[in-house]
Amino acid sequence: MNPKSYPLQFEPILKDRIWGGEKLKTLLNKPISSKITGESWELSTVDGDVSVVANGVLKGKSLMELIDETPNEILGTKVYSRFGKQFPLLFKYLDAREDLSIQVHPNDKLAKERHNSFGKTEMWYVMQADPDSRIIVGFKENSSKEEYLKHLNDKTLVSILDDVKAKAGDVFFLETGTVHAIGAGLVVAEIQQTSDITYRLYDFDRKDAQGNTRELHVDLALDAINYNKVETQKKYETKPNTSNEVVDCPYFTTNFIPLQDKVEVEKSGETFTVYMCIDGSFEIEYDGFKQSYIKGDTVLVPAEINAFILSGKASILEIYIS
Repeated sequence: MNPKSYPLQFEPILKDRIWGGEKLKTLLNKPISSKITGESWELSTVDGDVSVVANGVLKGKSLMELIDETPNEILGTKVYSRFGKQFPLLFKYLDAREDLSIQVHPNDKLAKERHNSFGKTEMWYVMQADPDSRIIVGFKENSSKEEYLKHLNDKTLVSILDDVKAKAGDVFFLETGTVHAIGAGLVVAEIQQTSDITYRLYDFDRKDAQGNTRELHVDLALDAINYNKVETQKKYETKPNTSNEVVDCPYFTTNFIPLQDKVEVEKSGETFTVYMCIDGSFEIEYDGFKQSYIKGDTVLVPAEINAFILSGKASILEIYIS
């Protein structure tokens, strides 16, 4: 066991967005000063946005440095074998003061060919929702490239897209190709493949502070879109002190833990585990290490830490690679 190994927290990477607000500060205690902060990247190895350790003796080291030095210990034997020295997931919190653009993400094949990147399968856990907030996910009925382009050109695209009311605790799983947009008034936790590839289809004709519209990617998106109706909302159990499965896909597994007391966790060493504190507070205890976490915190437990205790009263997302 590496004597330096312990659960890791990272400095948030804050992103101003035209649609962002201030809830990442007021609800999740992020150190923002802008009135349009849309995203807090909690755990990232995207080029130019690599997370840096915020706690303990490794403070100041980047996640890429740690993986490069001890890949099996950080990532896990199975993850390292599959992905090499790449951290395959990206974790974020988002605050949508306004609607996000309507967009789509390419699959692995297209993303590799065009951008030398992973695709972007993702999931959203709704942490807070204003009254009547909604999410756009896919088409109302099976569509086609021709119908889509007609409505896009007529500025009536929203009329053929599925519009789902969202409330706290809702989970949406978006496979690549699903046209989507987070609606105004939502704060979500997002778990996704490591990718920053987004094709923007429609941005409600809005302009930034300089009077400019944002770039659209209509042509790139045509071959990336799934034109069929899809089911995206996930139902899941909420048994206390248990890892209740929410999403299990080839890229990640996410469980929901309603922690009310104490849970002893045992892992195989094949994968890292990430915990996102959705509500309340909890502690991780391990071999003399004890650290508290509050709502909005994200913590990476290296794969080599294979036995620890979660204690407290909290709602937690638990994420790893199966």
